[in-house]
Amino acid sequence: MTLDDGWTRLLAAARRRLEGTSGRLDGKIGLSSPTDAERRVVIGLTGRHRPPDTTRLTVSLLELDRGLRAANGEGLVDALTRLGGPLRDRRGERAAEAAAVEAALATLVSRRHADQPWYEAWRESLTTDGTATRLVRRGDTHLFTQAVAVLDLLPASGIPLPVLAESATGDPKALSTGLLGGLVLRALALREDRDIPQTAEQRRALWDAAGVVVDDLASQVLVLNLPAAGAGLGEWLSHAARLAVPLRVTLHQLVELPVTPQADEIFVCENPAVLREAASRLGRHGAAVVCTEGVPSLACWRLLEAATGARIRWRNDFDWTGLRITGSAIDRLGVTPWRMTAADYLAALTTGPSDALRGTPAASPWDPSLAGAMAEAGRCLMEERLIPTLIEDLRIVSPW
Repeated sequence: MTLDDGWTRLLAAARRRLEGTSGRLDGKIGLSSPTDAERRVVIGLTGRHRPPDTTRLTVSLLELDRGLRAANGEGLVDALTRLGGPLRDRRGERAAEAAAVEAALATLVSRRHADQPWYEAWRESLTTDGTATRLVRRGDTHLFTQAVAVLDLLPASGIPLPVLAESATGDPKALSTGLLGGLVLRALALREDRDIPQTAEQRRALWDAAGVVVDDLASQVLVLNLPAAGAGLGEWLSHAARLAVPLRVTLHQLVELPVTPQADEIFVCENPAVLREAASRLGRHGAAVVCTEGVPSLACWRLLEAATGARIRWRNDFDWTGLRITGSAIDRLGVTPWRMTAADYLAALTTGPSDALRGTPAASPWDPSLAGAMAEAGRCLMEERLIPTLIEDLRIVSPW
């Protein structure tokens, strides 16, 4: 049987309908803006006249099936199969795909992070944005179990990225590029309450925050007035302190040239503006300062962990990320919060404009009223707002 152009759209619509209903013939199909050829075909199938100005044609699948059988002894399903291949069971395919996605998500069971809100948010995001479905269609569901294996090894303490990849997957290059690294970084971004990284620097910073060394030269910490014992780097730190000149130290230097900071008290700030102002206004009459420049790098942690016996006074911006970082520093180093109370926040709030407080709320165990005050005010305050007060805290009578 040869079918003219009047059949083309009818049969295409019939295939879509049958594939979506598991082959059921009890439905109808319609054509908008039909051609004369299509109109004549439908008139012939139904025996009902349609005028030339008809804007939409409707025909039942049973009528289409009967018409084809009468003309050629071949039903609708057989004709579609002969002309375009077997019909797909799209409903069954969707059900099977949904089951496969559910099975893949069931493998996202972490031994270390299962009770963490960020981990559950990560699992949910893989469903809502279609990532899980795409990986199922690609046949890459093994990446789910690998991603969990990587996350269960984090946070770490200075593990090189290839070593982490080898430990979790058996392939030292598994996290350098590709989908697996992206899956893990999405989870780490939620853990740190950051946006999904878009640049190499943002990706490195996330790995760094999780204790993974991507580049030991890029992992750095900024210091001022911090003398230290130790050949090479210790001498450089001590010389820079005598000159009251800020010095940037890399993780590579700290590993190759270990040091022991020689300060009874170390002040940790987040913003370089604080350190710069201390260098300018106080010089050698300023206390030792370490600047995290945001989330502490591995270099920052390593330097402060070497400061055995020193009292570390720590502060961050008054935002949810700042509270999380301060809490981590207390847990990791036993630091003393510095100007990080509700009273400090409320006093600074009255001194000028502020930005809206965004992100996932965090606790402030050292002063529970701080998190409450921030939530109530709904404003975040950058550290620069407190510079006059912080500089006075950093002032010392006699330099070391």
